[in-house]
Amino acid sequence: MGERFIFTKHRTVCYHCHEEADQVIKAVSSQAQVVCANCGATRIFLPRVEEVGAEGAYTPISCYEVWHLEPTAPCKNCGVEGPHDLIVGCNQFTTRCHNCGYTHFYKFNLEYIGQCPIEEEEV
Repeated sequence: MGERFIFTKHRTVCYHCHEEADQVIKAVSSQAQVVCANCGATRIFLPRVEEVGAEGAYTPISCYEVWHLEPTAPCKNCGVEGPHDLIVGCNQFTTRCHNCGYTHFYKFNLEYIGQCPIEEEEV
């Protein structure tokens, strides 16, 4: 992820380890990720639509709590660094520039745990 778009954190209870921990959120044109800083549980979202859209055009449907965040980020469309709507659910991830309405809509694609759950044996 060489492109810098949205990099932020949201502190909440992780769906996998059930601990309160920072969820590291990264979004660029090619993908979006949510990674638990405690256990490494990672959800990958792939882009489906990039367009100028009206607020609420992509209504989140989720099996977990939907996060409504407002990070500051540079817009790929208008170039203004300003607030973006960031809406994360279990199956979709949406960013929207407050300045021009440019919207990135991502759908859930892959989930994995980034840390090995097998303890090392002493040799």
